[in-house]
Amino acid sequence: MAAGFAAASVILITLLIGLRGVAAMRTTSDFLVASRRVTPLLNSAAVSGEYLSAASFLGIAGLVLKDGVGALWYPVGFAAGYIAMLVLVAAPMRRSGALTVPDFAEARLASPALRKLAAVVVLVIGGLYLVPQFRTAGLVLGVVSGTPYWVGVVLAGAAVSITLALGGMRAATYVQAFQFCLKLLLFIVPAIWLLLTAGGAVRSDAVHPAEFTHFTQETSVQFRVDVTLEVTEDLTAFSRDGEAVPLRAGTHHMAANRVLVFPEGAPVPQVRGVSPPGGPDWERPLLNLAGAGYPLLGTLAILIATMLGTMGLPHVIMRFHTSPDGRAARRTAAITVALLSIFYLFPGIYGVLGRVLVPQLYLAGATDTAVVALPTQVDSGWQGTLFTALLTGGAFAAFLATSLGLLIAVSGAIAHDLAPGGLGRLRITVIASAAVVVVLALFSAHLDAGLLVSWGFTVAASTFSPLLVLGIWWPRLTAAGAIAGVLAGLLASSGAIALTLFGPPLDGWQAILAAQPAPWTVPLAVLTMVLVSLRGRPPAWAMAAMLRLHLDEDRTPSLGDRALDRRGHRSAASPRRLLTVRRRVRRLNR
Repeated sequence: MAAGFAAASVILITLLIGLRGVAAMRTTSDFLVASRRVTPLLNSAAVSGEYLSAASFLGIAGLVLKDGVGALWYPVGFAAGYIAMLVLVAAPMRRSGALTVPDFAEARLASPALRKLAAVVVLVIGGLYLVPQFRTAGLVLGVVSGTPYWVGVVLAGAAVSITLALGGMRAATYVQAFQFCLKLLLFIVPAIWLLLTAGGAVRSDAVHPAEFTHFTQETSVQFRVDVTLEVTEDLTAFSRDGEAVPLRAGTHHMAANRVLVFPEGAPVPQVRGVSPPGGPDWERPLLNLAGAGYPLLGTLAILIATMLGTMGLPHVIMRFHTSPDGRAARRTAAITVALLSIFYLFPGIYGVLGRVLVPQLYLAGATDTAVVALPTQVDSGWQGTLFTALLTGGAFAAFLATSLGLLIAVSGAIAHDLAPGGLGRLRITVIASAAVVVVLALFSAHLDAGLLVSWGFTVAASTFSPLLVLGIWWPRLTAAGAIAGVLAGLLASSGAIALTLFGPPLDGWQAILAAQPAPWTVPLAVLTMVLVSLRGRPPAWAMAAMLRLHLDEDRTPSLGDRALDRRGHRSAASPRRLLTVRRRVRRLNR
């Protein structure tokens, strides 16, 4: 009851704060980029709130429980991605004058076809990222309050779509900034309480892991996904009604939603393809993805996807367009790195405590609920209930904040880039897009949220990251090269994902490069862009466009202004300015 009240409170506060943006909603620019008037501190809090999704608030702790301490490479990649964005992308993107990533693509290379292709990529990334947000909302609310899965999914979708339809990016900014502060408070305080309340024995077990081989107490396991168990010795479990369920040595398939109760002292079955918490592989400081071996390759694959994917996430990039100028965008990125660094100190605490207190979640396929399951394991009284409610509220804040940014990016891709329309069409598109994602999430309870999000990063790294870096820093990029590279990265990464989902089982390094294909899809996209561009000739205005991305706004018109010049309006740049452009670009390319 308390957890449900906490989730409802977060949803209500989200709607109330979102009403602040209603009065200022008059134009498309108001809806998509809040009229470019968001200050760096407010913007960095909003970026941080948007970025700390279900995968961050719950997923990293769950990955530590399931995959071991090597999962802490995920936040390393996230933080490194923001540093790369700070250095390479933030200020030039703001100076471009674009509203969305597809908008920038057309303004930089004068290609409507590239704009539409980029909009399709936004939809792919948005789908891979949005579905796990709504999915995890349904799972978490079900775990803590016993409601059906669909209730949390529908509540999250309704809250996000109504907030955006009413207030657009300005409403999203206020909500995300508030929810970042809320998440930071509701993540740090329970972590400290858990450490103090758990006792010395639990803290000692957390830092001296032992393999989870026997149940230390009678344990009920509700399998959230279909799981194949490998039983090494005969044991007897019980159904929810107390009926004995003998499990002979061998392989057993457990259907989703089945419940088994294992008696104290019973041997723990193994999950096919997953190392048990606390074992030698679990303690390894590198990632052993899906038990495929090659931990160094698996770690590098995750780092490449998370670092370059962060730099190409459309909903994060849109945030920098809300800054007043390039300096403010760069300052926003710098403050964001500091804010995220504070948050990422704590997921490891929840993960190692989860290995001691709720290791059975790895059997159930529900490790992403470990954070909200911990307080009642430490205190079954009112304190455990209170902190469960607080963490549930923080989790819902994570779902809603990230979903706001993703949904506005998806809606902008549809109603601004694919089928341009006015403010009314944007609002309708928000509602329709949320409804589609809710339907997809209702059938995605069995999928791993962390895996879906990492695939979103992989697609972003394979498409937008090369497009942005080369488009900002390489004047010889052509429209044909950009289209070929984005298409190659999209097809390669999507094909690898499809192979993982529907193809035959793979082993070893092939399994890693199929499940996490960024190490080969990113170079493929970059090489395709470069080789195709070198066979063509950049437009005559390419050097002027480049400097417009790198000069301060008070010294040169935006790239959007330059796009208007190409349509026949008088250029604002003088001959002396164009000479300066050429000199600056030559220095940039030395």
